[in-house]
Amino acid sequence: MTLRALAARHGLGFGAALTDSGLTDPRYLALAATQFSSVTPENAMKWDHVERVRHTRTWDPADALARFAARHGQELRGHPLVWHDQLPHWLTEGHFTPGELAALLHTHVTTLTRRYAGAVTAWDVVNEPVEEDGSLCRTLWREALGPDYIAQALTWAHTVDPEARLYLNEFGALDESPKTKGLHDLAASLLDRGIPLHGIGFQCHLLLGQEAPALARTLNRFAELGLEVAVTELSVRMLPPVTPAKLAAQAATYRAVVEECLAVPACTGLTVWGVGDADSWVPQGSRSPYGTPTLYDGAYRPKPAREAVARALAAAPDGGLGTRAGHTAEQR
Repeated sequence: MTLRALAARHGLGFGAALTDSGLTDPRYLALAATQFSSVTPENAMKWDHVERVRHTRTWDPADALARFAARHGQELRGHPLVWHDQLPHWLTEGHFTPGELAALLHTHVTTLTRRYAGAVTAWDVVNEPVEEDGSLCRTLWREALGPDYIAQALTWAHTVDPEARLYLNEFGALDESPKTKGLHDLAASLLDRGIPLHGIGFQCHLLLGQEAPALARTLNRFAELGLEVAVTELSVRMLPPVTPAKLAAQAATYRAVVEECLAVPACTGLTVWGVGDADSWVPQGSRSPYGTPTLYDGAYRPKPAREAVARALAAAPDGGLGTRAGHTAEQR
């Protein structure tokens, strides 16, 4: 069975981050179309891709992924509306006033949300807002708009597309830490104020040798706020050389994360970051010596990790579609 079909037995989405260029490879295309039930554009919706030149927006890559998802009956996850990274130079070096930056951000959020309204089912509205000590990151947006930029972005997106599920997406918040507490406090505060927030996405870019996080406790803490939770960016990278023992350890880590999500009824989905090692965001020898982080190898053959994920999904008790879908419906 496909990973998407196995996950569907639990009412769970199983997605991948895709690039439009990857769709030109028949091997990539076949896996992307069959194995996954949701698509996250890896880069195509980021500001420096959408508007590299001011007032000139480039939609073709994101549109191609949206059409691909629709053609194959997949959900489309928008990523991200607001981030302090991958911004165009004209924006970061433009010496804009706070008022001008607020207007630029409002235009970006509403333009992107409006274009994909009805196609995107969930948005990572604000990406990586919290520092390691639990405070809000001192970003361009916080400096210009103040800490309330997060509430503003959520409200803007909801006004344009009230049907979309709105998430905060964060890394390094997988266990008990000041960062996790800061993210929890932020989410609770937004909910107390009636700000439209529906879920928290947890990035899980793991290194082989790290102990697999005991994620279920953290996911449940956020679920107790009435929020959906999702593993939004899952990868497990390793140092060379690649050996059977390392591939087995990678497989065990992938399986552990899947099992942690399955143990939490509020966990609505998992997204792996990339289809195969050939298209990975961490190609070996570039930014890092680490590599080979995905479920499929450089020739798009299944790795032990792919089979471990399939076994975890197959072995888990079949909760039917009601448990997770019901949790989601209650939040609408």
